[in-house]
Amino acid sequence: MSHILLYAIVPIIVVMLAGFISGKKKIFTGDDAKQFNKVVLDYALPAALFVSIVQASREDLAKDIRLTLVSLIGIMGCFMAVYFVFRMFKKNTGADAAVSALISGSPTIGFLGFAVLEPIFGTTPAVALVVAIVGIVVNAVGIPVGLSLMNASLAKQNPDHKAESAWKPVIHALEQPVAWAPILAVILVLCGLQWPAWASPSFDLIAKANASMAVFSAGITLSAIKMSINWQVILGSIMKMILMPAVVLILGLLFKMDPFNLKMLVVAAALPPAFSGIIIADEYDTYVATGTSSLTLSVILFIGFCPLWIWLTDLVLAGGIH
Repeated sequence: MSHILLYAIVPIIVVMLAGFISGKKKIFTGDDAKQFNKVVLDYALPAALFVSIVQASREDLAKDIRLTLVSLIGIMGCFMAVYFVFRMFKKNTGADAAVSALISGSPTIGFLGFAVLEPIFGTTPAVALVVAIVGIVVNAVGIPVGLSLMNASLAKQNPDHKAESAWKPVIHALEQPVAWAPILAVILVLCGLQWPAWASPSFDLIAKANASMAVFSAGITLSAIKMSINWQVILGSIMKMILMPAVVLILGLLFKMDPFNLKMLVVAAALPPAFSGIIIADEYDTYVATGTSSLTLSVILFIGFCPLWIWLTDLVLAGGIH
């Protein structure tokens, strides 16, 4: 546990704090953070995912079928649970509930996935596969579903609102490098194509910038957020930090997942909310204050919940809880 704190949690706090301070001192702004995020999502993260997955074997992918199913069912099940729970609040519209789902129903796997998982579980293709699969679920399934629910609600509220095609968000998500790069890597592995060792360093250089730049950018983003606590903020944080990892753990046990993969997936599910939800909330000017406050609170809570979920998962896998 001390290793996890010193090598995974503390470095994230230090780098995020550096970004937070630089944001407060106006060295970098929210617009700068958006540019850093673009580098992460369009270059560094796709490179990290591609070069890691392409070194895996067909046998590795075959073992990860259960990982894919548990990720899809667990994350999207919690996503829809957040939507319906927040839809019950009288003041909330369907668009508000959709943003809540995009935030509290989605882990920020793209920004913190490698930064958290690699120091704990090592730099292996297995870590990359977890990050890739969860990332595809969040970006290629969760975001399109959330945008569709939001557009449907906005169309009811404002007849002049032009509703987009339900397929447009899906196509847009799959066009992003963070989605198609890991899919391409999986296809190459399934086809049995051997990735040359000399080609990896060309990807590694930009890939190594992924975790540090993502965490630093997250600090800048948080520096621009005004936090206010209310019951919806607390409930969103509880559903993200407690419900999602618990559901994933239970499903993983039912599906008899590989213990190592299950442990990584539980930690991935316990990650703070997706920053993409805040970006979408800001773009549509919907649920911004509550959503950003829930994100901030979850980031703080993650410091304690990450080692807690690792301990609980180890306890369950060892047969300590029946």
